[in-house]
Amino acid sequence: MFRFQKYIDYSLYRYYTIGMTNLETSLTALSNPTRRAIVARLSRGEATVNELVAQFELSQPTITVHLNVLEKAELITRGRVGQTRPCALNPKGLRVIAEWLRDYEHFWEGAVDRFTAHVEEIAKQEKQNDQNAKA
Repeated sequence: MFRFQKYIDYSLYRYYTIGMTNLETSLTALSNPTRRAIVARLSRGEATVNELVAQFELSQPTITVHLNVLEKAELITRGRVGQTRPCALNPKGLRVIAEWLRDYEHFWEGAVDRFTAHVEEIAKQEKQNDQNAKA
């Protein structure tokens, strides 16, 4: 039953990602916490499928399904060295997400600036309240 469920999940993923843009496919792929963990692991350097299997304590077919999704989203690349299949991050796939997020950078910068000003104002008011209490 479990194996059949994984097949259905992957089949639904393939069905819903037909016609998606690279950004949509990438964000869909990263919506899964295991795939995000795999991307985080590959950010430290390439790894073989067997190394990922050992690290995540998942079966080889399960890791392969996750890697297929990440590869389809162009977030990773897989090579062949002898009988091993090393996986590495693909800067092209990550660039699509970074470019999309860059459009919202002004929002985050503005929010951080407003938060900093708010914290400074609270600290200033607390200092004044302490001075008034001492007087």
